[in-house]
Amino acid sequence: MQSIRTLKRHAQLVDQMANRMGVDFEQKIMEGQMAVETLGDIVLACTGCSNPEACEVWLAKNSAATATPECCRNSDVFALLKAGKRV
Repeated sequence: MQSIRTLKRHAQLVDQMANRMGVDFEQKIMEGQMAVETLGDIVLACTGCSNPEACEVWLAKNSAATATPECCRNSDVFALLKAGKRV
């Protein structure tokens, strides 16, 4: 099991990435594009990243983006949500 510190760190990274991508998780859930449980899955996938520091650097350099960095373990999820598709 992941530590609380790790989960919080990656939850923040996921939230920041969603902001950069223009994805509002709350809105996507209300619109039925994703289940509440999916958000937890997204965070857990992020915890498997071997280099969260690279993500932090990318986030610091990009105030808005049309795509996630190649290293993002949730690239496909963000792309689908941004395209208005269900995940």
